[in-house]
Amino acid sequence: MQGAVDNKSANCIHLMLVGGPSQLDTWDPKPNAPVEIRGPYKAIRTNVPGIEISENFPRMAKQADKYALIRSVYHTAAAVHDTGHQMMQTGRLFQGGIEYPNYGCVLGKLKGPNGDVPPYVLMPHPIGNTGGNMPHGQNAGFLGKTYDPFVLNADPSDPNFKVPDMLPPDYLTALRVDRRRDWREMIDKSVSKFETSQDARLLDSTFHQAYTLMSSEKAREAFELHKESQAVRDKYGMNRFGQSCLLARRLIEAGVRFVTVNMFETVFDEITWDIHGSKPFSPISCYRDLVGPMFDMAYSSLLEELSERGLLANTMVLATGEFGRTPKVNPAGGRDHWPQCWTVLMAGGGIKGGQVIGSSDEIGSAPKDRPTTPGEIAATVYRSLGIDLATELPGGGGRPIPVVDRGTEPIAELFS
Repeated sequence: MQGAVDNKSANCIHLMLVGGPSQLDTWDPKPNAPVEIRGPYKAIRTNVPGIEISENFPRMAKQADKYALIRSVYHTAAAVHDTGHQMMQTGRLFQGGIEYPNYGCVLGKLKGPNGDVPPYVLMPHPIGNTGGNMPHGQNAGFLGKTYDPFVLNADPSDPNFKVPDMLPPDYLTALRVDRRRDWREMIDKSVSKFETSQDARLLDSTFHQAYTLMSSEKAREAFELHKESQAVRDKYGMNRFGQSCLLARRLIEAGVRFVTVNMFETVFDEITWDIHGSKPFSPISCYRDLVGPMFDMAYSSLLEELSERGLLANTMVLATGEFGRTPKVNPAGGRDHWPQCWTVLMAGGGIKGGQVIGSSDEIGSAPKDRPTTPGEIAATVYRSLGIDLATELPGGGGRPIPVVDRGTEPIAELFS
């Protein structure tokens, strides 16, 4: 069990596994089910007796004592990516014209920045097209743009990666009109020139935070991945997701309170967790060949380093997709959308590792016991962050809105 959380310094890294990982081919294998249910992968033992996961995650298997598996998560909304993104990042489905804020935006509103860094950073890019036209639950919603995340909008695995234009999306177009300017060089050489430029007219509370970050040597250093040894970088994986996870660790060390890492940006024409089995989606073999190893390396390295550096006790690492996959393999050899049951990973932030909460039925199609909703996941995140669930946020028209629906409780077993 991790030590008690210091709520004044509680943080969270949310790994958003865009595409919806299959519960059966990842963290809730069914080795005794018929082949059309269990799929092509074997179950392997972990370092916790009685807990097995897919063979696609050998490094994770050696660290099962650090994380908990919630195998009975479900929702009853439409089986589309957008709704799942909303619910797993805000705890609610957007209805009645109300767009709820992301966990990180709520944390930023209630606790503010910690020094010169923004409270919430989203990387490497926002979720893009996943087949719908609804919001994905990654901004501040009814809280207003002041509390939107700062978006990296860069690939940390790019050999030319450097400190980015750490500004909210709405500012990026205006500030990139003249790409000949180098923000880093401009600030280092002449802050006064910036202060008198027309770009300064965009100054408001959000822009001021970005300006503070870009002006702070300590804050900028958090983004300098070249200061990490090549051995450390290789351990995370020299890919976009791996290097984003490494950067997330550096940002938490620098004082950022909440980091979201989107593993993918879309589900089309890119290898992702979305294993329908035919183009433009992914084949189930990608869990063995690319996606599984990519996650296994980055997630395991992140937990290892947070633990070694004394950060895991105060930093929840939440890993979740937007839904699970159909229990039966489809005619294309893949699996389709299935919000009726899937698995979520939680570690750190006071969470007791080495345990499984809830279970699915014999084919992974529905919760067998301890059914768990996205709202309960949200309440658990807020508890880890030290946010009172009775806290009310200012909604539209001055109407107070609680951080979670009244009566929604965290998963208490995770903390005991």
